[in-house]
Amino acid sequence: MSDEEHSLPAGWEKRLSRSTGQHYYLNIYTKESQWDRPEKPAEPSSTAGPGQVQCSHLLVKHEGSRRPSSWREENITRSKKEALELLKGYREDIVSGKFTFSELAQKYSDCSSAKKGGDLGPFARGAMQRPFEEAAFALKVGELSMPVETDSGVHVILRTA
Repeated sequence: MSDEEHSLPAGWEKRLSRSTGQHYYLNIYTKESQWDRPEKPAEPSSTAGPGQVQCSHLLVKHEGSRRPSSWREENITRSKKEALELLKGYREDIVSGKFTFSELAQKYSDCSSAKKGGDLGPFARGAMQRPFEEAAFALKVGELSMPVETDSGVHVILRTA
């Protein structure tokens, strides 16, 4: 690999055109190509994939959360590690069929969406914290995420539409 390829912005690949013999650059997210060398990292295009998704989530806050309190607990003191362990247990209960996502979200989510089984309604890109958005838009309908960390706490996300 040449120095030029090492310094390509993230998300781009340099390819050789079979028809012209010239190099071009491919955005690995959108599969769009261009002749000019990219100046900034490639990002998934908001036109690639759905314009909006609908998801439910189960949030477990911890002492390092942006606002360590919820409708369930006025003062959340659990560690991030403890929050993650709780969330992994909830996820296993959902995957095994022991409980539905909605049942666990209503009972244990630290988000006010708990009252609606964790349903956040439809949202477009830019509406949620970046790690949450990236995970939500990467899911297929009906798919459950692995734990996702944001400033709010740790989440498991279910894409519903």
